[in-house]
Formats: sequence, C-alpha cells, structure tokens
Amino acid sequence: MDMISASMLGFGAALVASGALAGFLAGLFGIGGGAILVPVLVTILTEVGVDPDVVVHISVASSLGVIVPTSLRSFFAHKKKGAVDLSLLKSWIIPVPIGVLLASYVAALVSGDTLKGIFAVIAFVVAMRMLFNRESWKLGDDIPGNPVRALIGVLIGFFSTLMGIGGGVMNNTFMTLFGRPIHQAVATSSGVGVLISIPAVFGMVAAGWGAPNLPPFSVGYINLLAVALIIPITIYVAPLGAHFAHKLPKRKLEVAFGVFLLIACARFTFSLL
Repeated sequence: MDMISASMLGFGAALVASGALAGFLAGLFGIGGGAILVPVLVTILTEVGVDPDVVVHISVASSLGVIVPTSLRSFFAHKKKGAVDLSLLKSWIIPVPIGVLLASYVAALVSGDTLKGIFAVIAFVVAMRMLFNRESWKLGDDIPGNPVRALIGVLIGFFSTLMGIGGGVMNNTFMTLFGRPIHQAVATSSGVGVLISIPAVFGMVAAGWGAPNLPPFSVGYINLLAVALIIPITIYVAPLGAHFAHKLPKRKLEVAFGVFLLIACARFTFSLL
C-alpha cells in the first residue's frame, strides 16, 4: 500500500470514528456532534495538507452538513417519545435561521484563526457549564416571550453556525435555566439542530463559493467526501444516543464532555500563539 492510499485509509477511518462518537452524542445530549467533529476535522484535514487558511472554514461547514441528517434522525426519535417542545421550535422558525445566515456572511469575511478563537471562547464557556452546572440554577420559572425569546434564537443560530455545532448545548442551557426539565431540553435541542443545520448548509456553500485552495470534493466550504463518509454512521448511531438519554444519569458524561471541550479549547488557543 503506497503512502497516499495509507493516508486516505487513515483519513477515512478517523472520519468514521468521529462520526460514530458525534452521532451518539447527538442523540444523548440533543446536540449535532459538531463540538466533537470540528476539532477532529481540523486535525485530520491539517494532517492531509489542506490549506491552513481554509481548514477551519471547511471543518465548520462540513460539520454543519453532517448535522442535517443527524439532527433530523435524533429529532424524530425524541419526538416519538413526546418530549419535544414544538411550541418553542415553531417560535424559532424565523429567528434561528436569521442568526445562521448572519453567521454565514461573517464566516466569509473572517480568517481561520478568528474562527478558531470564536470556537475556543465558546467551547470554554460551554465546558465550564458542563463541569460546574447545577440543576438548581434558574433565571425564571418559564421561557420568556418575545422579543427576548427571538433574540436568544438569533444568538443561538449565530454562534452555533460559527462553531459548526447544532446549538444543543446552548439550547439545553437556555431551557433548563428557565425551569424546563433536562429531558425536554435535550429533545427540543435536536429540533434546534434542524433549524440551524439546513440553512447553514446553503449559507456555507455560498460563503465559500469560489474561495481559493479548497480541497477536492468541496462545494463552497463544505467537503462532500467528509460529509459522505460521516453521515451514514451518525444516522445509524444517533437513535442509540436518544435511547440512552432517557435511561442514564448524565453527570459523568457531562464532565467527560466538558473535559474534551477544554482540551479542544487549549489546542486551538495554543495554535493561535
């Protein structure tokens, strides 16, 4: 086996492994798995020689492409259990995509290092929430109405798109801080991932259209090879995560996820120094 074939085989194996982990987390936490996928994709795309100027853009956009079917599968699995807050999702049909499209515009203007910095800052905040979260922390007894609710939807769509994530962790935090049970927050977050990922795919294609030094099989900033390899395994694994979400205590898993995010944050920060 020559070096190119071995490199491609290792690339494919890493994508499949990251897809399995991302799919399970999508169902378990109601997230799209992007918080796992983006650091992994940055690492392996860098190793195979993708231009550093576009590697983070490609990773973020491809993660969002993977999130589309993962979130859909996870959403329908949770909806079957009757745990999704459909009223909240309907109220965010416009605000969340507005945030997504704004982020796609910003992504076309900023450097890869800027995207790394954004990911690192938000990942650190999310990790702190995962590590030190208390169920007793509340800002209110019910989710606020508009305009606060709409603004939160725009912000979740905006920052989730720039990170390449499905918005699950942010929505989980928002809902639980306003008195909603964690299982409802997890289930609803999978639907938020749908509202983010579908418009994000179109936005990232447009943002990267005609960009120089894109790797083969790229349409805008989305790499079709990465998406094609990861999607099948995430679709298969996501319902398993949804099943365990309704059976297992999450504290140890939250701590492990928080530690992973801190490692990713440290790695990205170190690369900027």
